[in-house]
Amino acid sequence: MTNYSSSEMMVVTASRLLRDGDVVFVGIGQPNLACNLARRTHAPNLNMIYEAGVIGAQPARLPLSIGDPCLVSGAASICSMYEIFAYYLQNGKIDVGFLGGAQIDRFGNVNATVIGPYAKPKVRLPGSGGSAEIAAWANRVYFITPHQARRFPEKCDFITGAGFLAGKSERIATGVRGGGPHEVVTDLGILTPDQETGELILTALHAGATVEQAIKNTGWKLKVADDLKTTEPPTDEELRLLREELDPTGIYLK
Repeated sequence: MTNYSSSEMMVVTASRLLRDGDVVFVGIGQPNLACNLARRTHAPNLNMIYEAGVIGAQPARLPLSIGDPCLVSGAASICSMYEIFAYYLQNGKIDVGFLGGAQIDRFGNVNATVIGPYAKPKVRLPGSGGSAEIAAWANRVYFITPHQARRFPEKCDFITGAGFLAGKSERIATGVRGGGPHEVVTDLGILTPDQETGELILTALHAGATVEQAIKNTGWKLKVADDLKTTEPPTDEELRLLREELDPTGIYLK
């Protein structure tokens, strides 16, 4: 019996991917929790950048949007959204970008635009925001998303942000500098791109999850790493920070 939720497991696992000193393009929601958790634990020198134009944010409470006033207090610098993208992201100064989406496919492409044909979609989604730029130019890209078959099709209905397109060589041919997807954290485990092809493979499972569950909830024939690992569960301190300081009302952890 675990004393933590699948959302808490995802956030903690994602936070542990961050390195002290990383410059991170922070999104709202669970990525925001992961970054702020990392800054309060193993990465105190994490430099958090928010899309609205905040550099070196040190929010005293959980920001509710990229324009939340709490991001400004104590920040290193404030600039325009254009400057964030042109001078920081495109200029190679962003180590990590966090992304989510309705679909993530076999090669780490992400869809946040439409489900179904573009001209007559079944569902029209919010769209790119900054994800197309982040997917192209961040040095490392991480995803946080539940592991469900509808979220992991073999091929996205629409590519909002480029992963490895149809394979790693195709992304390289585009000339984009960013490193592309590095890890996809789900409520079952971690998917990591194959070094040669860029295809997402299962490299770790959370305690209690099974390979069969991951395969069943993936829209392609999911490969499993020979050295499949088990992630470490959240510590008491990580759970305390999430529940008491970062998201006490359960806005993103429900």
